[in-house]
Amino acid sequence: MRDVVVAGGGPVGLITALFAARAGLDVVVREPRRGPVDKACGEGLMPGAVVGLRELGVELRGRPIAGIRYMDTQRSVEAPFRDGAGMGVRRTTLHSGLAEAAAAAGVEVDEAPVKDVQHRGDHVLVDGVPAQFLIAADGLHSPTRRALGLEGASCMPRRYAQRAHAAITPWTDFVEVHWASSGEAYVTPTADGQVGVAILTRQRGRDFHDLLADHPRLVERLDGAPLGRVRGAGPLRQRATGRVRGNALLVGDAAGYVDALTGEGIALGLAQARAAIAAVVDGKPQRYERDWRLLTWRHDLMTTGLVTASRAPLVRAGIVPAAQRLPAVFGWAVNQLARPA
Repeated sequence: MRDVVVAGGGPVGLITALFAARAGLDVVVREPRRGPVDKACGEGLMPGAVVGLRELGVELRGRPIAGIRYMDTQRSVEAPFRDGAGMGVRRTTLHSGLAEAAAAAGVEVDEAPVKDVQHRGDHVLVDGVPAQFLIAADGLHSPTRRALGLEGASCMPRRYAQRAHAAITPWTDFVEVHWASSGEAYVTPTADGQVGVAILTRQRGRDFHDLLADHPRLVERLDGAPLGRVRGAGPLRQRATGRVRGNALLVGDAAGYVDALTGEGIALGLAQARAAIAAVVDGKPQRYERDWRLLTWRHDLMTTGLVTASRAPLVRAGIVPAAQRLPAVFGWAVNQLARPA
C-alpha cells in the first residue's frame, strides 16, 4: 500500500511529493497532463518561497525581485523586501525545475487523473487502489475537492485573471502593480528579455488588450513590445468547507483561494504542503485543519480586506495615494506577506 497519493502534478503537488519523499514516504503523483503545464498567474515568488524551494533542491531560473511597487496614472510607491530577494520565474520554467527535483528524489508520476475516492477508516481507496493518505493539490477548480464533498460557495464578487508575456528587457527589478478602475495589472520580470503581464479584473468579458489600455503608463512602458499567447483563469475566489476528510487532505489552491492580489500562492502552498506531510507522518491528519488556519489567516485577512475595500470606486482610487502617504505601513504590509508562512 502506498503511503501517499498526490492528486495533481502542478507546482504545489510536486512540492508536496518532495516533502513526502524527504520524509521517507512512498509517494506517487497522479497528473494526466504532460508537463511543463502553463497557467495564468503573476509568476512572482516571494522571498520565503525562494528560500523554501531552494531548500527542497529546486533550481530556480529567472530574475531577482527587489520588492513591490504600486502605481496609478500619476503616482508610485515602492516597498523593498527586507529579508532577501524574491524571484520572477516563468510558470513553465518553475514547473520544469520542480519536475527535475522530483525525478532526482525518485518521485513517481502516473499520467492518470484521480477519479474516485472512497474512505476505508484507516486508509483510502484511490480509483480502487488502497493508499494510506490522499493529498489533493489539483488546483483552483479541484475535482478532488468536489469528490470529497468539501466544495464551498463564495459570496464575494467573481474576479478573473489574464496573462501574457511581453518580449522586452525588464525595466525594473520590482514587481509593478498598476491600479485602474477596471482592475490591476501585474508586471513581473521573468527573464532577461521578458516580462509577464497579468491583469486581474471583475470584468470577465473584456479582451486582454482592451483591459491593458486602461493602464496608460504601462502601455507606454511596453512601447509596442510583442505580446505572446494570452491565458485566462478564474473565477479566482474558491471556498472549501474544510481541508481534511478522513485520510484525505487539501493543499494549495484546492484548499481554498481568496485572490491573487497579494501574490504569494507558491509560498502558501509550500507551507501547507510541509504541514500536511508533517501531519501525515505523525498519523494525525485532522491536525492539518488547525495548522492550515494558522498558516493562512494573515494572508486571507489582508487579501480579503484589500479586495473588499477596493470594490468601492473612491476607496480603490485612494489605495496608491494612501500607500504613498504612509510608506512605512505599505512596507510593513508587503513584508508581512513576503516572509515565510
